Amino acid sequence: MAESVATAGMRQEKKAVALNSIYAAVAITLLKAMVGMTTGSLGILSEAAHSGLDLVAAAITYFSVRVSDKPADADHQYGHGKIESFSAFLETGLLLLTCVWIVYEALKRLFFHFVHIEPSIWAFAVMGTSIVVDYWRSRRLRRIADKYDSQALHADALHFSTDIWSSAVVILGLALVLAGRWYARPELAKADAIAALCVACIVVYVSWRLARQTIDALLDAAPAGVRNRIIEEVYRVNGVLEVDRVRIRRGGSHYFADVSVAMSRNVTFQKSEQVSNEVAARIRAVLPDADVVVNAVSRASRQESLFDRIRAVATRNNLNVHDISVQDLGGSLHVEQHVELDEKLSLKEAHDRVTRLESEMKEEVAEISSILTHIESEPATIETSDGLVRAPGFEDRLQQVREGFPEVVDMHDLVFKRVGGRLYLSLHCTMNDDLPLSRVHDIQTTMESRFRQELPELFRVLIHPEPQTDNRR
Repeated sequence: MAESVATAGMRQEKKAVALNSIYAAVAITLLKAMVGMTTGSLGILSEAAHSGLDLVAAAITYFSVRVSDKPADADHQYGHGKIESFSAFLETGLLLLTCVWIVYEALKRLFFHFVHIEPSIWAFAVMGTSIVVDYWRSRRLRRIADKYDSQALHADALHFSTDIWSSAVVILGLALVLAGRWYARPELAKADAIAALCVACIVVYVSWRLARQTIDALLDAAPAGVRNRIIEEVYRVNGVLEVDRVRIRRGGSHYFADVSVAMSRNVTFQKSEQVSNEVAARIRAVLPDADVVVNAVSRASRQESLFDRIRAVATRNNLNVHDISVQDLGGSLHVEQHVELDEKLSLKEAHDRVTRLESEMKEEVAEISSILTHIESEPATIETSDGLVRAPGFEDRLQQVREGFPEVVDMHDLVFKRVGGRLYLSLHCTMNDDLPLSRVHDIQTTMESRFRQELPELFRVLIHPEPQTDNRR
């Protein structure tokens, strides 16, 4: 609800400032046209034409800000923000049309057809009032445009800020005409036409700036320097190997970013999602509130070991391998591994899948000469326990077996239970903190084997190793 209220407030504020701009444009255009026709000043008439087109531009801006903030729909999946760029493009065309008329009329008055200019106090008053109004509305437009990053309102603000300078040039031209009359300098009568040409130059400059901005937006040009900043930020994310593609487009005040990043092919789906979320957060730090799409592609990293490459092939086949063992037999590598498959598969189906897996592993890792795979069933059902078993005699016998393993400091929390008529055992073993994990695994495997020898009725043994410091807490 808070977001919708904020969005509604933004729309209302943008529409209000655009509507006020229309009212001001109507008043200024009428005043300039009346005084221009009364005095015969081309400078004022050119300003009236300029303001008239500004009125059209303000109306286009008002329409565009009403449409641009509409949410995306099935037909406009990136929203309606491009309408702001399109309206700014139309304003550019209108300004150029103004220039053509002003230059034509000014050249005609300078070289072919003299027009008598009658400067009056009203001419100076109207142009002064125009400067004040343009200053007021350009500040308001720029403030709202900066607040909501509105391209259409920025265009309007730029128009009216340059109108201040063009109006000042017209006032200067009228003043020179008046001075020429007072001091008998007839050549100064052309100052008004020259002032009109200066107005045209200002309009061309504004049009060029607007044209570059709007064409870039319509052609989806990336903001200068933003792409490199995004690449730098994404490379700082732990887990990103490469940045393959960065695409940025703008729709109104919103940005859309499409990024493709490479991650290690052994990364899990959950880890890939975490990295992608962090990448999106880094991009939004550069482009706030951007709509970001992150595409993750798998890739072999330079730090991959032989074991990583074996696991990568299994992951590609949606299989889980563990207990991988690699032996160097006279310069040839022999691999032994365990693979979990759906317990509902037949032996033939399971063997065919493993055969294809082994073939792919040999193609991927040319150093491997042979592979032996132990096929395990991956449980697909929840087993029902028959309950716990109290067997103090069993525990005493296993404690005696444990004494044959000096690395095991303590063995505790022994739990016997029957599942499906078979005896299960789980227990905790405390070992030295600095014991290598490979040695811990060897001890666990040997202890499980010795326990089964001592108690042949044991079907499965699970040992949980704990560091000695943790056991002291």
